[in-house]
This record gives sequence, C-alpha cells and structure tokens, in this order.
Amino acid sequence: MLGSTHGTLTSDLRARVVACGVDPRDAVHDAASATAGAGDLDVSGRPLYAPVPDLDRLFRPRAVAVVGASDQEGRPGAGITRRLIGWAERVGARVYPVHPGRERVYGLRCVGSVGELGELPERVDVAVLLVRDPLPVMGELAEAGIGFAVAFASGYAETGAEGARAQERLAEEARRVGVRLLGPNTNLNAFEAFREDLPGPAIALITQSGHQGRPVFTLQELGVRLSHWAPTGNEADLETADFISYFCERPEVGAIACYVEGLKDGRAFLLAADRAARRGVPVVAVKVGRTAVGARTAASHTGKLTGADRVVDAAMRQYGVIRVDGLDELQDTSALLARAREPVADGVVVYSISGGTGAHFADLASAAGLRLPALSPARQRELHQWIPEYLSVANPVDNGGHPVGDWRGRKIIDSILADPGVGVLICPITGPFPPLSDRLAQDLVAAAEATEKLVCVVWGSPVGTEDAYRRTLLGSSRVATFRTFGNCITAVRAHLDHHRFTSGYRSPFDEAPRIPSPSARKARELLSPGRRLSEHAAKQLLRAYGIRVPREQLVTSAAAAVRAAALIGYPVVMKASGDRLAHKSELGLVAVGLTSASQVREVYRELTEIARQEDIELDGVLVCQLVDRGVEMVVGVSQDALFGPTVTVGLGGVLVEVLQDTAVRVPPFGEDQARAMLGELRGRALLEGVRGGPPMDVDALVEVVLRVQRMALELGDGLAELEINPLVVLERGQGAVALDALAVCR
Repeated sequence: MLGSTHGTLTSDLRARVVACGVDPRDAVHDAASATAGAGDLDVSGRPLYAPVPDLDRLFRPRAVAVVGASDQEGRPGAGITRRLIGWAERVGARVYPVHPGRERVYGLRCVGSVGELGELPERVDVAVLLVRDPLPVMGELAEAGIGFAVAFASGYAETGAEGARAQERLAEEARRVGVRLLGPNTNLNAFEAFREDLPGPAIALITQSGHQGRPVFTLQELGVRLSHWAPTGNEADLETADFISYFCERPEVGAIACYVEGLKDGRAFLLAADRAARRGVPVVAVKVGRTAVGARTAASHTGKLTGADRVVDAAMRQYGVIRVDGLDELQDTSALLARAREPVADGVVVYSISGGTGAHFADLASAAGLRLPALSPARQRELHQWIPEYLSVANPVDNGGHPVGDWRGRKIIDSILADPGVGVLICPITGPFPPLSDRLAQDLVAAAEATEKLVCVVWGSPVGTEDAYRRTLLGSSRVATFRTFGNCITAVRAHLDHHRFTSGYRSPFDEAPRIPSPSARKARELLSPGRRLSEHAAKQLLRAYGIRVPREQLVTSAAAAVRAAALIGYPVVMKASGDRLAHKSELGLVAVGLTSASQVREVYRELTEIARQEDIELDGVLVCQLVDRGVEMVVGVSQDALFGPTVTVGLGGVLVEVLQDTAVRVPPFGEDQARAMLGELRGRALLEGVRGGPPMDVDALVEVVLRVQRMALELGDGLAELEINPLVVLERGQGAVALDALAVCR
C-alpha cells in the first residue's frame, strides 16, 4: 500500500500536558513545544512554535446543536438542518434543534433556547449557528459548555470596512468567552460523508471556499481516502494555520491539501508549515492572488489580505509548502504525496510503447527539472534481450509495442525497476490500444505491487471509461494514475522535492535569536522614529551589525574635506549626506574618482551649492574610499503586510531597477536559505566569475545577508526599510563593502 506514518502525541506527553493545566485546545503535540517556556520566544517576544488546537470534538462531535433549525421547505436553514440530521444518522451522533417557537423539527424535539443546551444529559460539542447575527449567542454557548461554533452568516469582512469591524467584534467575543469559532461565511463541509472503506493514508482538506474543495473531495470516488475537510470561511478565529498544525499531527493524514484565498496571519502560517515540515507531512496549496485581478477577487470573497504574491511564494517555498496553480494539480499532487512511499532514488525512467511518446514526455520532464539518468550499459544489454536492438533503451525506454503483449512486458518493467539509480518509473499511455494497453496496465500494476519504487501511469484517453483505466489502474493502490503529462510531472517533482527538503530539514525557528545582541542596543540609539536616515547615519547602522563600509569621513568644510581625502587616500568619492536624499546621483550630488586637493575643494563647493539651490538640508559631505572593482549587489529589508520584515538580495546598482533580479526570504532563516537565495538569481554567474574573471567572495555576501536578517529581526517594525545598494562583492577572500545605504525608520 502506498503510504507513510507520522509522529503523534504519546500518552506520556499527553498526560504531562494535562497535568500542566494546558487547555487541550492549545496543547502542543510534541515534546519540544509542550515544555516550551520563555526561551521559546524570539527577540521580539513572538512564539517560535505553533500550538496545536485540539479539534477532535469539532470534527468528530457526539452531539450537535442547530441554532435556528428549520424544516420549512424553501428556507436555507431547512436544507442545512436536514443534511446535519442525515450526517448524524450515518456517524451515530445526535442533533438537537434549537428554536424558541417550535416543538419539533423534522421529528426531533426542539430545545427552546441556547441556554437550555447546558441542561441536557450530555454535553453538546458543536453549535451550528443559522442565525443572522451570531454575536449575541456566543456567551450563552460558553455557559452551556459548548466548545465550538460554526457560523454560516455572511456580510462580514468580505463586504468592506463596516463588515470587517463587525467580524472583529465577533472574534473578540469568541476569544472572551472561550468558544472556538469556524467562520463566519462558512458551510457544512466539515460534516460531509467521508468514505470509511478506503485504506491507507488520507488527504486532509482546508478550503476558504467550499466549492473549490469539491474536486479534491471527489477523489474518494477514485479510491483516494479523505479524512477531514475544514471550510475556514472568513477565519475570524480558527484559521488555515490552526488546521495545518492539527492535521499534521493526525496519524491517518498523509498530506494536507489547501485552497487559500488570503492568509489571516503570515507568521502563524509559517509556524504551522514549519510544524508540518518537522513531521514530514506535505502541505500542497493553491494560493489565489498571483495577479492583481485574483487578489481583488479573493479580498471580496473572504475579506483577508492575499499578500504580496512574490513574498507569499518565497515564504511557502522556504518552509516546504508545495504551491500548485490549479485544482487539478491540487488533486493529483496531494493524492500522490499522501500515498507514495519515501523514494529510494531520484532517478526517473520514462517507459512507453511509442518512441514519440517517450521522447515527448522525457523532454517535458527534463525541462521541469526531473533527473532522467541513462541506464547502465549492462542494463541496456539486458533490456535488448526482449526489445529489438534498433530501439533506444537508454532512457526513455522504447519497447516498440509488441513486447508488452506477452511475457516479455513484465520482464522489461521488472528490469527497469531493478536498476539502483531508478526511483520512479513513468509510463505514458496516450490512448487505449487493446490488447497491448490492457496487458501493459496489468503488468504495471503487478510490478508496482512487488516493488518499493513509485510507478506512475498517464492514461491519456479522453473517454476514461476503459476497463484498463477504471478497473485495472484505478483499482490499484500502488500505481499513481494521471490523466495529463503536466500533472504527472508536477506531482512527481513535488514528491521528490518534498522528501529531499524534509530529509535535511532544520527549522529556522530553532536558530532564531532569543536575546537581543549588543548590536541591537547600538542600532536602536541610531533610529529616528518616522524619519529617513542620512547615508552617514545608515552606514553607522550597518557598522553596528558588523557590515563593512568604506573608509570615510563626514565633513562640513572644504578644508576638512581635503584633510579627510589625504587620510583616506586618493582617489576618493564625495557625496552629499542628508536625511532627505534618496537618489543623490540624479541631482548631481555624487562625484567619483577625485585625485587632488583642488578637485576636492571644488567638488565640495559644487555639492553644497546644488543642495542650497534644491533647498536640501545636509548634515555634511561624505569623503569616501573609492572601491571600483567587484560585483554590485543589493541587500535590503522591507515590511510585508502579512509576514513582517522580509530580506531581499539581488543584482544591484542600476541593474536592480532594470532587471529586477532579486530573491526574498522571511526571517528567521539560516545560511542554507541565504545561499539558496543566491541560487535563484538569474545573474548568479557573475558571482562565479565570467570570461576568465575571478570568482567573487560569496561567503562574505552570505554573511551580509545573515547580518541584515538579524537586524530585521531585532529591530522589528522600527526599521521600515533598509537598502544597501550597491554592496560591492570583491574577489574571493576580500569581503564585501556597502558603498551606499538608505534606511527609513517607523
């Protein structure tokens, strides 16, 4: 059976959590987090581990109250009430209709008020609220001992500012009384009919739009197990991050599939993704907002920030969240990741009955980054026992068609899978060609049952009613079957990438600074709230964090400029310095390559005169060491609405605006992520040395990136923006120098 298991809360740890008086809703299901103390906060006082709410009663309630229940046909509440009663009959739960003016609803005796629910002989776990305004009943729910409420009402944050304020009042009341709230603007997807007859690891589903989860839910009809569905709606309280943290601890969950329109709390999402990565549980997500149109539409639907998509994309990648573009990819990728065993090798072999099909698929797979190693000469000689010599069997393997119709077909498949460099065999079958395709499908299924390796089939027929597809392939729990080349490649790449990522995963939060450094204390003294720092002051900020700047002096007279130039050594650079100067070169306030005292005197007069004419107040003129050889980079900090401080690195100088070749990460992160950022740059070859030039000091550049991210963490939102541009990276072993810097304080 395709599958894997993940860590769960031991009985010993569960006992310790309860003994410590921790609310089960907030119990953290691992030893490191369960014993968390003050040391598990970062320098800004934020938690470093995701709490795991106990949502068992929400998803497996024994008793459900329907507040506002109705059996009056044509009313929305009637359909919801009827569905809940049907669900309760299937799972053995009880439904208590709540209605002050009705004696019975659908034959069930009504409870007169929410307050009376606390007088029942059993505890009600969940209240489904069909009332227009759930706010007034929240306190009554708490008094009745009901832990969870599901709010269907709409008209909240998705409608604008007034609705957002109403939603916040609802969220505050839920927090105050201690009731966990699902919604508002949600539905009944948590109480769907989940099949209990399907074996193996399951997919847990999280969607902000219930309708968008339907394609994943229907995977059950293809034999893929689904265990939970969390329809989060507007996420006034319970959010996507809560469900990721909960699901990744469930032993039956093999993968988490998400449809996300907007994130409520960026850091909470990253903490949850980090928890899933620690557990090795894959998270696959469709995230709306790649375009401006998509972002606007998502905001109108759920009323939450979609976030700067480039930052969202980088943050997901940083914590191993697999982002896909469509619901079809969400289906196929999460199904494969939930069920497939850990790969034994990353080599992919394409095997087909058509040379054209194999070449086409291999071309697409290779372009997507999959590794297609050539089979060994000995393996190829073995394959040629059954495949004609004139056909290529290096990879892709072309059998010519006829061998799959007899005993040779299984021999070929077993031989390919026996190669130690092969971890995945993919067989594209572009259409039914009985009896060859039928026999091929049967041999692939039989071979998959006998191997630990992944066997994938792409069934390309648009009909999809063929027995080879419906019975043979879909009837196998060991063969991963796809309908398109693209989805197969996306899923296989995600499968290999996920296991590569989690096998060496080190949580950035484990290395996040807990105590402010001496640099932070020095830096805070330099900040000027609400103002932009001059270049001179910004460079002092860099010095506080050990980032190298040129030899320079700030002077306020021509004579002092000459003395400074003599001390620094010619040639020198002169620049006006003031807190209102962002682009000095455009105003003619920079002079490069000055070689004499007379030039220095003259330039000093020119710079101060330009500033006077432009009505720019200067704190002086910088006389700087000239650094003229190296690769110009940019390193910066900005504040993202969702994630807080983010760090960017890229090609600098004028190229930063022309090429926009940058990579971004959300702190905290370690050296491996800093180097990965450089690997994402299109111009990274410049750092490696081009046209016979020497390689640059990449280690020094990485160190600057790490020091800047420490600054971002320690100064928090007090530092609204930082841009080091250019940061000149010198030859290997010579370091990196920040020639200019801009800093804006909040």
